[in-house]
Amino acid sequence: MPEYKPGDKVRVETESGEFIGTLMPRPEILDKDVTVVKLDNGYNVGIDNKKIKKIDLLEEYRPKPPEKTELKTKKHLPNITVLSTGGTISSKIDYRTGGVYADYTAEDFVAMMPELASIANLKAKKIMSIMSEDMSSKDWLAIAKEIETELNQGADAVVVTQGTDTLHYSTAAMSFLLKDLNKPVIFTAAQRSIDRGSSDAYMNLICAVTAAAKFDAAEVMTCMHATTDDNYCFLIRGTKVRKMHTTRRDAFRPINDIPIAKIHENGDIEVISDYKKKTDKEIKVKAETKFEDDVGLIYVYPGIKSESLDGYKGLVLTATGLGNIPLRLFKKIEKLKIPVVLAAETIYGRVHPLVYTNVRQLSMKLNCIFAEDMTPETAYVKLGYVLAKTTDKKKVKELMLTNIAGEITDRTLTKEFLY
Repeated sequence: MPEYKPGDKVRVETESGEFIGTLMPRPEILDKDVTVVKLDNGYNVGIDNKKIKKIDLLEEYRPKPPEKTELKTKKHLPNITVLSTGGTISSKIDYRTGGVYADYTAEDFVAMMPELASIANLKAKKIMSIMSEDMSSKDWLAIAKEIETELNQGADAVVVTQGTDTLHYSTAAMSFLLKDLNKPVIFTAAQRSIDRGSSDAYMNLICAVTAAAKFDAAEVMTCMHATTDDNYCFLIRGTKVRKMHTTRRDAFRPINDIPIAKIHENGDIEVISDYKKKTDKEIKVKAETKFEDDVGLIYVYPGIKSESLDGYKGLVLTATGLGNIPLRLFKKIEKLKIPVVLAAETIYGRVHPLVYTNVRQLSMKLNCIFAEDMTPETAYVKLGYVLAKTTDKKKVKELMLTNIAGEITDRTLTKEFLY
């Protein structure tokens, strides 16, 4: 059998039929006598070498250097900065390894979507190349600083591209870290890599840039597919969004809230709910420079051990029901002498400190902080933000229960935006 390289376009003739696609490296978990081909529909197929009659080379893989795009300024268009951090939206297949890697720079986005240049004057900047699961608070602080720089140097809005897995952590972090925000900051991402036919990257980015250019919000928001089809995107407040599905293109939903707006690819914007509007005043945004990392986010479950709560300066517990945790943890919490926040593990709904007897004890005797209708992830990020400012438990509680960036709503809303 002839030797071909990963990335070569081949035709594989077998006993049961013909397969045309790109030759892929064989993952270590597969048997050595298996050939892997990526079909044109994006799926991989493993073929037993014993059943292969013939492999023909259709096209040799030759990597092409990326084309450079010159961005021309148009006076009548707003100035939008696209900050690229990595993730699936900036990933493509690496035919040397068979995986995906963060490769596209922000300039590449413009080259692939020329219509972006008619929406805004784009400044493209790659600030890091990292998958979102590897992000830490140091990366959040770095992103916040970059946003501060761009907005204070003349950008009318900033779009940030990132991986989806921890996108809702990042948007919550920016919501708290960016003070005196008077322009839109919009995060977008993709569930499917940009070189796949079913990728959501193109529409998400176009809608995000459209919203950045035309929408008068002064908030941190996400802009992602609203449905599994290419209908429109939702703008969702950064403290009220969560990834709710592993693969669906409409994975991001508003939690205990409704979307701010629908963004259509043709430029139409439908406002759905209230939002903080930009003012005419020249206000400089200020990025916070500190975040307390030593915060735990711990899921409460029937067999949880009290030792699980050790080693933190602050804790967010995902409590059952309206804020319940096992009685055996009460003494432990009393001994810890640190702020303990209770958020709802149910995701939807809110915790309440006065309904059940045990919950009343958590609130009144142990002085736990009930996080209203904040998601556990937002409560975790907010606690890290607050503890960087103060460790006084009374002040921490006061700040945690202060609505800073729309993270607490007076009335829990879900409407038809649930699955």
